[in-house]
Amino acid sequence: MPLSKALKNYQSRIENVLSEQLKLLNVNDEQLLAAMRYSSTNGGKRIRPFLVYEVGQMLGASLNDLDAPAAAIELIHCYSLIHDDLPSMDDDDLRRGRPTCHKAFDEATAILAGDSIQSLSFDIISSKHYQAVPSKKVVQMIQVLAQSAGYAGMCGGQAMDLNATDCDISLAKLEQIHQLKTGALISAAVHLGYLCSPIDNPEIVNALKIYSNNIGLAFQVQDDILDIIGSTAELGKPQGSDINAAKSTYPALLGLEGAKQKAHLLIDEALHALSTLPYNTAILRDFAHYIIERKF
Repeated sequence: MPLSKALKNYQSRIENVLSEQLKLLNVNDEQLLAAMRYSSTNGGKRIRPFLVYEVGQMLGASLNDLDAPAAAIELIHCYSLIHDDLPSMDDDDLRRGRPTCHKAFDEATAILAGDSIQSLSFDIISSKHYQAVPSKKVVQMIQVLAQSAGYAGMCGGQAMDLNATDCDISLAKLEQIHQLKTGALISAAVHLGYLCSPIDNPEIVNALKIYSNNIGLAFQVQDDILDIIGSTAELGKPQGSDINAAKSTYPALLGLEGAKQKAHLLIDEALHALSTLPYNTAILRDFAHYIIERKF
């Protein structure tokens, strides 16, 4: 199956899963629920669910069992975007080509929508009736999700990123920021797919960790590049927003060509890790190339 078809299939599947999960919620507050729907069913690349599904399927997990972790990690990502866009954070007005949540509704509703979506992710992953995932692994999945989303992962990285604004930092510090801010959830997606499978092999885990760490960092490098060379129409958010906000970026430290070389080196490392796996990794290899070839 070509990568484009796999991405489309998994995007369609996760859209349906998210829509059905939101339909199950009682209407306690119509505006809050509308804001949750607005921010979690508005498209996007859905690369984290893709990784859960593709890695899990490669290792023998069922699509039914993979639905919950795929939905959970995508909801964590959606909540993070709502909060990242707030005036007190990155202060953005446009997300995926539409007004950000706090612009479409109001700031208080956006904060609560993010909080509610985050809570929903843990509800989904913990209450799922799995076909072949033992309770011990379910607890591990909850732990992986919590650690990657919180202080030790995405939130910690976001705090470091904010503190590095308008500052000169080292390349090592920049990599640490983005391994947490962007890379942690991408690595978690791969790990969740593994945990849903019947495989229990430290060597497989290690190879997948190297793969996910490198594509996660490459994803951020490409984002930094696209902030310079992309267009607002393609990006779905203002072009040059990182430069205008005086953010620390790879092009700022390495130059545009240096950043491109860095992205390619990271993908080479990811592909080398995949080559050690005794599975058909063709789609995951193609996805690694897609990370640095995408235009949005």
